[in-house]
Amino acid sequence: MMQETALYAPVKAWLERLGYEVKSEIGGADVMAVRPAGSGGGAAPAPPEYFSQDEEVVLIELKTGFSLTLLQQAVARQSVTDSVYVALPRWKGRAGWKAFRGNIGLCKRLGLGVLSVRLSDGFVQVHHDPAPFRPRKSTARRAAMLGEFVRRNGDPNQGGTRGRLITAYRQDAERLRAYLATEGPSKGAHVAKATGIANATRIMADNHYGWFERIERGVYGLSAANRAHET
Repeated sequence: MMQETALYAPVKAWLERLGYEVKSEIGGADVMAVRPAGSGGGAAPAPPEYFSQDEEVVLIELKTGFSLTLLQQAVARQSVTDSVYVALPRWKGRAGWKAFRGNIGLCKRLGLGVLSVRLSDGFVQVHHDPAPFRPRKSTARRAAMLGEFVRRNGDPNQGGTRGRLITAYRQDAERLRAYLATEGPSKGAHVAKATGIANATRIMADNHYGWFERIERGVYGLSAANRAHET
């Protein structure tokens, strides 16, 4: 099995090209890199006695795969510097990239940088640099969730369930089915007015649950399959 140490040489070489002096296993960190503040890439490493509290410090945790332990270690390093990266082997295949990409999103939320290392040639790719996470709010998603909350009658589900959910849409469809079971085929406009469900015609036309059928233009009744189920 591949060892984390296989990642060290490529990561160290990458940092040295950026002008950092690099050492391993300092204070529990897998990799520590330091360069004079404001020197920028390509600056010659400074002698140790030159370093002070103003230097640029980068810490990198090496792992062969994403894990909770890796993220916990990396977050702990943020007490030393904001420039904390995790470095992992480059993914394999489409499924590997999908999983890797998902973990990049998680690292962004934690303010961590992400590196991948192609072991065949030592290529290091920066996928994200450490930065404070500022989530973009989705007003459309918020409105949809609030709308569902308001329209749902009572609280028919249990939190954490992975089974069938009773949504506001389903509750409306059940009310329409009950109305048609009592009144028989009816015009959509009449059903909407009687039940208070403004989009009654659309629900019956979409027939998501297979309960309804179009009798004639604008008129809907219960489907044969629904009637057979009821009997």
